[in-house]
Amino acid sequence: MKDNNNLVRFLLTFFLGWIGSLIINHSSLKPEGYTSRTGCYILLTIVTFGIYGLVASICNLFFDPAKPKNIGYKKDAEAK
Repeated sequence: MKDNNNLVRFLLTFFLGWIGSLIINHSSLKPEGYTSRTGCYILLTIVTFGIYGLVASICNLFFDPAKPKNIGYKKDAEAK
């Protein structure tokens, strides 16, 4: 694991769903240069009966800012 923030993001997203995504997006847990896709979390989690929330939570464990794409996050416009 790269850092403890990945684990915290996983736990918040897994147990709190989109509320966890809101917390991540407005705290120091937000990866530098990225914005959490809170709206996507809630919509896709509802549509997929929680499966997307589980997948996004697991992907938070393996978040890598060097990758061009990470599930649940998008690059900030000014960071591009």
